[in-house]
Amino acid sequence: MSDATDLFGREQVERARRYHAPLYAAAIGNLVLGLGLLAALAFTPLGDRVYRPLEGWSWWAATAVFAAEIVALGALVRLPLGFWAGYVHEQAWDLSAQSLAGWAGDRAKALAVGIVLAGAAALGLVATARALPGAWPILAAAGAALAVLLLTWAAPVLLEPLFSRVRPLEDSELAGELRALAERSGVPLRDVLVSDASRRTRTLNAYVSGLGRTRRLVLFDTLLARPRPPEVRLVVAHELGHRRLRHLEKGVVLGMAGAAAFVVALWAALSLPGLRATLGLTGAQDPRVVAFAFFAGAALEVLSAPFGAALSRRWERQADRFSLELTDDPETFETVQRELAVANLSDLDPPRALYLAAFTHPTAPERILSSRRPAGAAPRPRNVSGDTRTTRP
Repeated sequence: MSDATDLFGREQVERARRYHAPLYAAAIGNLVLGLGLLAALAFTPLGDRVYRPLEGWSWWAATAVFAAEIVALGALVRLPLGFWAGYVHEQAWDLSAQSLAGWAGDRAKALAVGIVLAGAAALGLVATARALPGAWPILAAAGAALAVLLLTWAAPVLLEPLFSRVRPLEDSELAGELRALAERSGVPLRDVLVSDASRRTRTLNAYVSGLGRTRRLVLFDTLLARPRPPEVRLVVAHELGHRRLRHLEKGVVLGMAGAAAFVVALWAALSLPGLRATLGLTGAQDPRVVAFAFFAGAALEVLSAPFGAALSRRWERQADRFSLELTDDPETFETVQRELAVANLSDLDPPRALYLAAFTHPTAPERILSSRRPAGAAPRPRNVSGDTRTTRP
């Protein structure tokens, strides 16, 4: 804990720990509940009971409805912990600006999107297996990879508007500075957008999403509530780093490869007669395969999470370095990391195992210390005031 305590003080480290500890427990609980439900639906009579009313339906209707039932049941079993973690706890710590109706509305929209996407994936799998029993793994793998690409491209214009509204940055002077910064970075911006995040949260953030013509840089309006151009430029420089280094594109390629690999793994599993007998399936053409496919996908996602988290942390460090080189402003970088950590109540000293398994970003102390060690140089001294002002990108 020494670095975190030295940089932020014991009180702030302990405060962040008190906020996160129950959230970690809730997340683990929801993970166990979700995987447990999927395992029960795939391997126990519970799945047969849920599917039984659909017997006699056309295969496509049974597949779509069974997928919807699984998604809805998963949302139901996770609802109590999700409500406490996503609404009650956030309200208690004054990090949420959302009403109960707003929170419930977002959860309902997320459930609807999940049902549509899960139903489409299930129908694609079963339809391909029924139409081409000998070649379905190849076609389904290609279809899964294509779906990842299309979703990444379409998300900014189809999915993100369901949860937030964006508008062009109205501060023309700041917008001009950010465009000039983007020109110097080699990744010109067509639009700098601002989301209405303050309707839901008091935290600060920015992100890049989309591909090609749908690619966009979005700033939370909470980040601009007390505009300080040097700090906003630093945050934007970090996001430009992701674009310049093509992290999103690389992530999409990895996601496509992962989706295709999952289909191959599913085919290999379903090729085992013993497993098919245990599941009570004739093969991937059986609509009841959906329960096992969802379980296998969730289990593989958990197993691969540490690798994805490690890669994400690597990319975040690269974007940090890019932002420092682009702005040549290490003091502002440190100020930004301090303010973001305090405003967002970031965990400054997380449990090591959890950090390795799930943290997609380095901790704020890691990022600050890294900024003081330019590549190939010895650490340089810096005056550390312990400043913990409560704004940060």
